[in-house]
Amino acid sequence: MPNRSRSDTTPRIHQIASDLRTRIDSGEFSPGAKLPSTRELSTEYDISQQAIARVIALLKADGVVEGRQGAGVFVRAWRPLVYRPQSEFRRKPPTVDIFTSLLESEGRDGSQSIEVDICLPAESIRRRLQLAEGERVAVRRRTSYVDGQEPFATDDSYVALKLVEGSEWMTPGSVDRGTNQVLAELGCRLVQALDEIYVRMPRPDEVGRLKLPAGTPVAELLTTGHDRDGRPVQVTSCILPGDRHVVVYERTAPQEDSE
Repeated sequence: MPNRSRSDTTPRIHQIASDLRTRIDSGEFSPGAKLPSTRELSTEYDISQQAIARVIALLKADGVVEGRQGAGVFVRAWRPLVYRPQSEFRRKPPTVDIFTSLLESEGRDGSQSIEVDICLPAESIRRRLQLAEGERVAVRRRTSYVDGQEPFATDDSYVALKLVEGSEWMTPGSVDRGTNQVLAELGCRLVQALDEIYVRMPRPDEVGRLKLPAGTPVAELLTTGHDRDGRPVQVTSCILPGDRHVVVYERTAPQEDSE
């Protein structure tokens, strides 16, 4: 029997990859479970081990499975953190920041690293803050870790430097009462937020910062916070890996005006 060329086996490889996805989705291979070996899958599907390696490469690229050096190939685990943007405006104890409150509501452990920088903003940030060209911003760059040392999300907040220079907002590390409270004390209480959600593939710097496996999409939640006068005060860019988050919004129907 003649050997099949690479192009001859391509449709079959995609069929096998689709079948394995279906078996994973059905629970035959649960999150964290080890897939059968290349030899076993080769026998089961009656195709060469080289072809099975191409199947596994497709599943890795799609973020369905991950390889572990010397251990095999495993189904990607799925234990998302439920992120509720509307919780930002709920009352919390003054010594509990937003991230800590979120973790406590989910019964999970975590930590975060926070760096503060001064820079010229990207055009998208400058425009949302309505700043003049060349005007600098202060930025708090947060990387959150949950259930160990896996980076779970990034959360970078930008405000006009002239607003927070010399204030506690510029302090590296966590601010116990929360930086939104610091803004309120500076006369810029955030009372309204405009959220924009973009779903896309990550940029190279995001892959490194979040240690993203191949094929992992991200959601970027861009939030522009406004004060009581409708002025934009803060823009926050949250990068949420698609395999680690569920974003939940609550909506309430407006009360009808009484006649």
